[in-house]
Amino acid sequence: MTGAPNAAQPPQTERTHDRGGRMTPNMDPRTKYPKAPLPQQEQSSQPGLTEPMQPAPDHGEDTYTGNGRLAGMRALITGGDSGIGRAVAIAFAREGADVAIAYLPEEHEDAQATLEQIEQANRKGVLLPGDLRHETDCVEAVRRTVDELGGLDILVLNAATQREREPNAEITRDAVENVFSTNLVAPILLFREAAPHLQPGSSVIVSASVQAYNPSPDLLDYAMTKAGLVAFTQALAEQQGERGVRVNAVAPGPIWTPLIPATGWDEKQVHFGEDTPLGRPGQPAELAGAYVYLASEDASYVSGAVLPVTGGKHL
Repeated sequence: MTGAPNAAQPPQTERTHDRGGRMTPNMDPRTKYPKAPLPQQEQSSQPGLTEPMQPAPDHGEDTYTGNGRLAGMRALITGGDSGIGRAVAIAFAREGADVAIAYLPEEHEDAQATLEQIEQANRKGVLLPGDLRHETDCVEAVRRTVDELGGLDILVLNAATQREREPNAEITRDAVENVFSTNLVAPILLFREAAPHLQPGSSVIVSASVQAYNPSPDLLDYAMTKAGLVAFTQALAEQQGERGVRVNAVAPGPIWTPLIPATGWDEKQVHFGEDTPLGRPGQPAELAGAYVYLASEDASYVSGAVLPVTGGKHL
């Protein structure tokens, strides 16, 4: 049996036939993307920028093909400038949705790159710089989305922050409140503002995490917020069902986004994703289909679910 190639080797494919008889590539999921060891790197700010990352993350720019599954819909994605948010924005646009993305002002270069992808798909994009730790910016993000897109059908609560923590909860109150304000309070406020605009058939999708179920001690406060978001998803789904609004979550495993080199890890970053059954970190592009599914009519009877995209890690 041949061992898996390292990150420098090209992906391995097998050729298979689809139902129409055409030849299609069937990628080996173990070697489709780079695996550890990854180059040591660090970014000082959160949630980090795309351009310095090595290897560059894949958001589906060259690979995602839409099929009109979200035609005519209007979406707001928080943290839509980079990482999972960018991959979802690209996929939504190529599936026919207009997309507004909320992001921190210092990530404007990443946001502009995402906007270009949305517009290349011939969809309308809206840039919403702001700090979602501030209630006024949450209110303004929803208001501008509704005003500029003419409504709101899909709310993706994706923005988050994390930092490596020392043992024994050696963390300041300000640091805890920063994480909680971004990861927990902002989603509640954003939904509050969005709720009056969500009609039957609308969808709310929360970015949870495998950390909600398998928490790392060095991500103590982050893991707490992700567990809270699972409860938020399930409670909100029960509440909103009678309105015809579906609420679900995606639980990513280790995904190669700017947040990772900005977390503060040393060796853990070098070996990021190595402990998954597939033996590598996931790429943002590998999450996009999960969000499209949950937003689409294909998931019309799915609500209160947490969909894992974890490389085989158990929830």
